Amino acid sequence: MSRRAPFAKWLDDTNDVTQTFLSAGRIPDLVNLAGGLPDPSTWPVADLTNFAECAVADHTQDSLGYSPIDGLPDLRDRIAADHSRGDLRLTRDNVLITTGGMQGLDLLGKVLLNSGDTIAAQSPAYLGAIDAWKPRAPQYRAMVLEQDGFDPRTAMTGAQFAYTVPNFSNPSGRLVPTDQRRALVASAEATGCWLVEDDPYGHLYYDAAPLPRMLDLSATGATAYDGPVIYLGTFSKMLAPGLRVGWVIAAPEVITAMTTAKQGSDMFTSGLCQRIALQAMQQGVPDRILPGILDLYRARRDALCAAMAAELSDLFTWEVPTGGMFVWAVARDPSLDTDRLMKTGLDHGVCVSPSSVFDPLGRDRRAIRLNFTLNAPEVLAEGVRRLATATRMELTRAA
Repeated sequence: MSRRAPFAKWLDDTNDVTQTFLSAGRIPDLVNLAGGLPDPSTWPVADLTNFAECAVADHTQDSLGYSPIDGLPDLRDRIAADHSRGDLRLTRDNVLITTGGMQGLDLLGKVLLNSGDTIAAQSPAYLGAIDAWKPRAPQYRAMVLEQDGFDPRTAMTGAQFAYTVPNFSNPSGRLVPTDQRRALVASAEATGCWLVEDDPYGHLYYDAAPLPRMLDLSATGATAYDGPVIYLGTFSKMLAPGLRVGWVIAAPEVITAMTTAKQGSDMFTSGLCQRIALQAMQQGVPDRILPGILDLYRARRDALCAAMAAELSDLFTWEVPTGGMFVWAVARDPSLDTDRLMKTGLDHGVCVSPSSVFDPLGRDRRAIRLNFTLNAPEVLAEGVRRLATATRMELTRAA
């Protein structure tokens, strides 16, 4: 038998962390602190069930037939209207509906990257974005926004785009201040670099009022937005991740290019799910359930950080995030390899995300990302106790 053709080379450079933490819930008694997963109790199940029934009965063609590649016009209009404010004026030509936020990242790679092109990426970077762009074999330029002397213009010069998660970054939980947001927008204008604003956590502010989006800061009052920011949103953390409905807001030329790429990807996002999302917006469901979500997640953040202070203060340093879903903890001892810690943690019944998967080069092995939104306070405390035991075992092994 002749030898079959090999798989693409980019598959040799992938990680199995995402698959591990998404399947972790099926392991008995495992405490999953690894994923960025919402609590199922926050999902408006009764509303979504009713909306699905109404969508099929009252909008049969939209729900069960083929849909426009760029999304249902009514949903695009609604998203454009909801995001328009002040000088930011949006029309449906500024909006593309995607199959979850991840498809937006994938399509960006398809329309903006040739092999070897440079991405200026907020560091540490979201592992889903790194995975999405691996087939394009990009080069990365790290943007450590909190570093003294960081110059966004230098970082963005020559890059195809700059990738940021300014609201409670995945994985670091960092909130980018307004003055730095302005500097990033100004640098995008000056260099011609596209500025990607990935915003799945922008509604999860626990301790203060939301900061202005870079999309807003880049607006000029033009009849239709034509600025450098490419904004990604999703219903995954706002309603339910299984809907797989996200959106991109950008200049019409970007939307046109990404629509062309989407045509060869999935052709269109589920019309049924789009109709459910639209009716949820029309009925004000996201605004109605948000206060309860904030109360739940704020208490869980506090519980995780309290448990960490009791069990891990001699092992890690961290900052308490003011929103989002994550705490980023850096080992005090540089000899700790958090890739090994993840495996040892699984043996002790706790799953964490190691820092290597958030580094495009895979070199950072000194930190972990911990999620607090999925588990109740007592479960978070037990997970931290198990993590402390696993960490001390790893340090003893490394000594």
